Amino acid sequence: MDLNVIDIFKNVNFWASFLAWLTAQFTKMINAFLKTKKLDFRYIVSTGGMPSAHSAMSSGLAASIGISCGFKSPLFAVSLAFALLTMFDASTVRRAAGEQARLLNEMIDEIFKQHRFSERKLVELLGHTRLEVFLGAIVGILVASIVNALSYSIPAL
Repeated sequence: MDLNVIDIFKNVNFWASFLAWLTAQFTKMINAFLKTKKLDFRYIVSTGGMPSAHSAMSSGLAASIGISCGFKSPLFAVSLAFALLTMFDASTVRRAAGEQARLLNEMIDEIFKQHRFSERKLVELLGHTRLEVFLGAIVGILVASIVNALSYSIPAL
């Protein structure tokens, strides 16, 4: 068994999924900059927002594995199941948690106006709308296609 950890950086599937995630996160940061005119690097590691980085990364991984290993391979089936589960979770469970956080923050605002209470708020941007998940998946598939196409033209990958 080859245990050279550095080899992960030669893996096209790693790069496809990582670059899909990075593309989605930078897209969020640019969208926020266009709205606020302030550059906020916290978007690079934030959750929620347009497009879904979770969807981009998981669909990028599945698409890259499908392209490089074949869409009939068991590995593609596993990665597709992982991607679908991730996207379902992002648009349902995490979305519901974000809605609960929003409601609790509204309750805290109301209580704070009437009584002395902590101003600490919950993070509301946790989950995604179905559109954010869908566009994240598109980002992932596009980036995976580009990375795989480049890997065939660059011998080192």
